[in-house]
Amino acid sequence: MTKGKVWSPEWSQYNDRFTGVPITQLTNYTGHSHHLYFTENGWYDNENKLLFCSDRENKTNLFRMDLQTGEMLQLTDYDTTYDMSACLHPNEKQAYFRRKNKIIEINLETLKERMVYEGPESLVGGNINCTADGQYIITCMREDFSDQIQIDLKNGYIGHRELMEVRPKSQILQISIADGTAKVVFEEENFITHINTSPTKKDLITFCHEGPWQLVDHCIWGLNLRTGEVWKIRERKEPLEMVGHEYWHADGETIGYHGFRANGTAFFGKISFDNQHMEEVEFPFRNWHAQSNDFSKIVVDGRAPLDKLIVWSQENGEFTKPKVLCEHRCSFHVQKVHAHPRFSPGGDKLLFTSDKNGYGNLYLVNLPNDFNSLPNYEIKN
Repeated sequence: MTKGKVWSPEWSQYNDRFTGVPITQLTNYTGHSHHLYFTENGWYDNENKLLFCSDRENKTNLFRMDLQTGEMLQLTDYDTTYDMSACLHPNEKQAYFRRKNKIIEINLETLKERMVYEGPESLVGGNINCTADGQYIITCMREDFSDQIQIDLKNGYIGHRELMEVRPKSQILQISIADGTAKVVFEEENFITHINTSPTKKDLITFCHEGPWQLVDHCIWGLNLRTGEVWKIRERKEPLEMVGHEYWHADGETIGYHGFRANGTAFFGKISFDNQHMEEVEFPFRNWHAQSNDFSKIVVDGRAPLDKLIVWSQENGEFTKPKVLCEHRCSFHVQKVHAHPRFSPGGDKLLFTSDKNGYGNLYLVNLPNDFNSLPNYEIKN
């Protein structure tokens, strides 16, 4: 039994070889470690603790790290490796995670677990979020076509397009944290994933129709949990345009995203949930994700050969040129080792995952006060 086991700090520090920015490698284990999905905040206790997942002793479990000491506490003890979807409750006293068709609550102090919901084994469960008022878990479930289609979404998006085309029946569930009762708030025959609750508006969520972004009917959707209203967010401006990886800004009303024009030009942007106040900024390279707490500082993770984190900040209402923060040298080979950069709630730190040393580990960057001190990204012919 290793629940409650304390793991010694694995920290090491170095300066990025391109920019000189100090970086702390938070984990160092012969097995993948990664932070929560980039749409989920894993910081709590005034940013002194961090939730993360790690494959240790040939099994996947949930951990927390003391960011003052580097000590790690193992929160769960399960004997299999799997892709763990987890989220933090707004009160920061408990967290939730999915194990196949079960959603489980864990008290972050006592480590006591409670099964909140058990769905049918015939359906495939998606990611989980808490509503802003802390009363509900929102998740999605879909038909399982693995007996008809070769599917391995976490390891190379195998079956991604095929699932879009077969249009599985999908449901969005609202599950009471208090008593586990579940209500289907939306269902349709479409490949639904990427459930994302507003951090401030208890009735607002986004979800996406999954599939290759240039082929899916529409990616980003809004849903009002109270009224059941569903609407498109940030419609395409041209055929084959790609828009996705949506996330909420801290205000809970604005949605960030990134994408690619039909000619391949990359951009990041923001839009309010009611499709007002859209702003977009183009940049001259390919990336995997974008993230920000608002529209004053943005990070994207460049694709190889530009395997670096690139940042922008606003000055007098205008964005700086793209600045190189550090290299990530991430393979993106499987979902566990996507860089998924995320700002801390205070916006002065940046967390990312990289397998540059062979295994996924967590890295933390203290952002410079002045982004102008960073080198510009220069286009190389």
